[in-house]
Amino acid sequence: MHGLAEDLLTQLLRLQIRLLACRERLLAATDREALHDLRIALRQLRSLLRPLQQLPACAEVQQRAAELGRLSGPLRDLEVLTAYLQAQGLQQPAQSRQALLRQGYAALLSNQQLDRLLAALDAWPALWCQAESAGELAGLRKRVKRRLGKQRRQLLQALADPAHDRHRLRLLIKRLRYAGEAYPALAGSGGDSLGRLKQAQTALGDWHDHWQWLVRAELELDLQPCVPAWRQALQAAEQQADQALEKLLEDFSMANH
Repeated sequence: MHGLAEDLLTQLLRLQIRLLACRERLLAATDREALHDLRIALRQLRSLLRPLQQLPACAEVQQRAAELGRLSGPLRDLEVLTAYLQAQGLQQPAQSRQALLRQGYAALLSNQQLDRLLAALDAWPALWCQAESAGELAGLRKRVKRRLGKQRRQLLQALADPAHDRHRLRLLIKRLRYAGEAYPALAGSGGDSLGRLKQAQTALGDWHDHWQWLVRAELELDLQPCVPAWRQALQAAEQQADQALEKLLEDFSMANH
């Protein structure tokens, strides 16, 4: 095995080690970044395999990673909200959510989705080698470049839409950013473009946090005192996000000419 196929194998093994370390950190409850780091590793894993998801060797790992991502998403949202409440000195609502977080961590660790992903990762290197022996990895670089090009076109089209959906843009930007980091030689994204993607992702992340906190406050009445400040912050985040998206559209439009 050589070239891109070997590089993919190396990257996946590194991500497997990171996921195992994140699991141990969650078990030991040693830090507050364990879940966040686990989700970043999941995004990187999915970005690495998304261009190859039609290959039988990659399908199960991609599916398991997506399932774990969906499962852990609400818990991460709760984690971010709890950290905000603590920073604002709102002890009572923060403490009630700390209890929910502990329950959520325990449920995540006991859920079979994490074990299934790790088992699929254990089996993947052998399947990858079999795929190469069977000639299934022929044209690997072309396959990846074609997929990454499609992702760029999807994002450019969404950015150019005056009625763009910030939720969808946030997803498309994250996908392209992590794909660019997974395949720097094939993505066609230089350092400046990746920087723009990161800026837009951060701005949209801030907007998304305040948007979903306001949605939660409609049902979780102990959050009502935060609503006026969140509404103001949401408006500011919208402006910052729109500015970042305009700069990103300019970069992408210039790159296509």
